[in-house]
Amino acid sequence: MPYVVTRSCCADASCVLACPVNCIHPAPGEPGFGTTEMLYVDPRTCVDCGACTTACPVDALKPHTALDEAELPFLELNASYYKENAHADRAPMYVVPRQRRLPQGELSVAVVGAGPAGLFAADELLRHAGVRVTVYDRLPTPYGLARAGVAPDHQDTKRVTELFRAIESQPAFGYRLGVEVGTDVTHADLMREHHAVIYAVGAATDKRLGIDGEDLPGSICATDFVAWYNGHPDRAHDDHDLGVDRAVVIGNGNVALDVARVLTADPGALARTDISDRALAALRTSTIREVVLLGRRGPAQAAFTVPELLALGALKDVDVCVEGWPEGLSPAATEKTRLLSELAARTPVQGRRRIVLRFLTSPVRIIGDGRVRALEVTSTTLHTDDDGTVTARPTGDRRTLETGLVLRCVGYRARPVPGLPFDAETATIPHVAGRVEPGVYVAGWVKRGPTGFIGTNKTCAQETVASLLDDFAAGRLARPLSTVTAAGNALGLEDWRSIDRVERAAGEAQGRPRVKLTDTESLYRAAARSVPAVRG
Repeated sequence: MPYVVTRSCCADASCVLACPVNCIHPAPGEPGFGTTEMLYVDPRTCVDCGACTTACPVDALKPHTALDEAELPFLELNASYYKENAHADRAPMYVVPRQRRLPQGELSVAVVGAGPAGLFAADELLRHAGVRVTVYDRLPTPYGLARAGVAPDHQDTKRVTELFRAIESQPAFGYRLGVEVGTDVTHADLMREHHAVIYAVGAATDKRLGIDGEDLPGSICATDFVAWYNGHPDRAHDDHDLGVDRAVVIGNGNVALDVARVLTADPGALARTDISDRALAALRTSTIREVVLLGRRGPAQAAFTVPELLALGALKDVDVCVEGWPEGLSPAATEKTRLLSELAARTPVQGRRRIVLRFLTSPVRIIGDGRVRALEVTSTTLHTDDDGTVTARPTGDRRTLETGLVLRCVGYRARPVPGLPFDAETATIPHVAGRVEPGVYVAGWVKRGPTGFIGTNKTCAQETVASLLDDFAAGRLARPLSTVTAAGNALGLEDWRSIDRVERAAGEAQGRPRVKLTDTESLYRAAARSVPAVRG
């Protein structure tokens, strides 16, 4: 009875360490680790001990007999991985990092950003004696996109926060939440108090389309929309008009699929999640019957992952249609095209809501008379450049899609950090192996761009922390000059635990994981703290 990794896999490799027979790959040190969509169990060598399930932070590993109908395709997906990836050169056990001898005395590190990248960096640091970590975040709550980015119908993925709770429970860990670096404290303040600073601030803004009508009411960036339905304090009190028949999502990555699922989901099912109450109320009165996802290129180049496509295809009471198949593309070209071809062969059911994956289509302009009324699009053709890159070129053949809601979902961008260099083209902070300069480091999306998965941040953090510890061992880090940074009414770990208890208790009363507090006043009240003065 082999175990199977399902779509909620965070790829952080906890299960690899737990497995006594080394049957989960790619493992650290192997090709593909940190970039693969998920990890895979080899059914030929799995001994059915179940050790991996205990280690998995997101409950992604299950015996094949416990898979539900939507998870059954993962049985073949796990097995098929090994047909092309034998891992004949794999090590017999988990790769143990080399042990370091650090100088005597405490190493104090500030980590800016309490999302997965920042917390994995803290975890790597706290594996070494004498290291103290203080994690800063401008929000009163931690966990970043794990709290405010993962779709509410993916509660299994959100279980990674249990791992974060273990990290923050370590004795040398501390929070300063509700503190904005650059406003409440400066980079110079952090450098005076700590030996080093790691910036793990993520990518908080979106890429723009650069087309006419983009700023009309009803044209929204997915960054804001996702924050809205997840109860992010910055966007939780927005209003979005869902009283339209069709929504168009420009982009076809995993976030685009999330948005499409939420817009077509049964509100009754969403009511059992941690979705924002305000968003849930809007979705209950929504009249959207069709969500169209536009992709400039073809099915083979789609940005969403196979696990997310499988989850989309398993939706009940929602048709998934595929349009725009390039001439000459074999359905068997990749696992992704095979699955898409199966979706394309389905017969739609009259009256169901629809999600349409439309390829070879590019937006031209958004049309409106004070708000969005339609989207003009053009068909595209595929061209392969000399370096092998497949690009989409418009044909000039245009058509108009009537819609009252357009969501752009074409990528995220990091913001510059005051006092640090910034590459505007890649929207990252220039670095070498995470080192900006001795004492200043980066991790996560501000380091590598908005790529990878939750577990990718683990290997990313390992590289950055290795550079930091090298600098500490070589005596390249300055000694802190002060002990306490003035940070306003900062919230600590116990404050966050108070907020967490309040949210969970409210959720338990409603049969939900939690009911999120979505405004600063409520969050500080739950922490039994006064709201800080408005920042000037």
